[in-house]
Amino acid sequence: MAVAARPVAGCMTLGVTLSSTSRQLSIDDTVRLGREAYEAGLHSAWFGQTFAYDSPSLAAIVGREVPGLQVGTSAIPVFGRHPLLVSSQAQTAQAATGGRYHLGLALGTRHLTETGFGLPYERPIGLLREFLTALRPLLETGEADFHGELLTATTPYSAAVPGARPPVPVLVAAMGPQALRVSGELADGILPFLAGPRALAEHIVPAVTAAAEAAGRPAPRIVALVPGVVTADAEGVREKAVEAHALYERIPSYQRVIELSGAERAAELALIGDEETVAEGVRRYREAGATEVVFASTDLGGEDDRRRTWKLLGELSR
Repeated sequence: MAVAARPVAGCMTLGVTLSSTSRQLSIDDTVRLGREAYEAGLHSAWFGQTFAYDSPSLAAIVGREVPGLQVGTSAIPVFGRHPLLVSSQAQTAQAATGGRYHLGLALGTRHLTETGFGLPYERPIGLLREFLTALRPLLETGEADFHGELLTATTPYSAAVPGARPPVPVLVAAMGPQALRVSGELADGILPFLAGPRALAEHIVPAVTAAAEAAGRPAPRIVALVPGVVTADAEGVREKAVEAHALYERIPSYQRVIELSGAERAAELALIGDEETVAEGVRRYREAGATEVVFASTDLGGEDDRRRTWKLLGELSR
């Protein structure tokens, strides 16, 4: 079906994720998919941080190989990282892509933090606040002199990377009240996942926007990550979505946002169906306050479904 284009403003309006924990593509295949996404008319490609590829590096490679495509990480956990190192990664990616890199950060989960890094999952909101406070001047000026309770970041010489301009935008995978408050005060936007239109409109967007206004910052970007597939086999793909997203139902932060979205299962929030159904779902997210929509889990269907999904998103982008 032909889908009328909706006028939109700003960059990275519609995008897709190009990495997941369910499969690891080669770098060449990832570049190929990034090029295909751009040629389909999509604005952006996002890369999750797993225990495999380094997401800023992968984003830098794809962004450099596919001129014009915005690239971002969604998202790097702050536990087990340091602002100085993340700043170096982000600025390098920004310079490599000519200013098309977007840094996504996250709190991560207690299980992955304690089992993967062997670190106690303590004071996550305090760590996020200190991490962002130290990181922002590094990205903006290449300098920092921060001494907090949980971390220290000082630069005896400049940490600026030539060509890393404009300063890398920072977004946080925030959905809870405290994380939204910190993100509104110190970040450029948020990256909520599995937060349906109801949760966005009634809880998430008002909270982060109010925090940004109180801090004298611009209105935050709301980059909604949404599982979505255009397919003729909606029932079969939804069954896969139930299995693929069941793990989020055991994580307290996702349990809360799924409930606030009016759903019982995570897969209920996936946009699955024909072009008209999925396009209507994208419209609901925009009306709920999402400034950008990124489709995740498009590999739940086959290759034909992925191409069909990307074709629709490209049409909606124009």
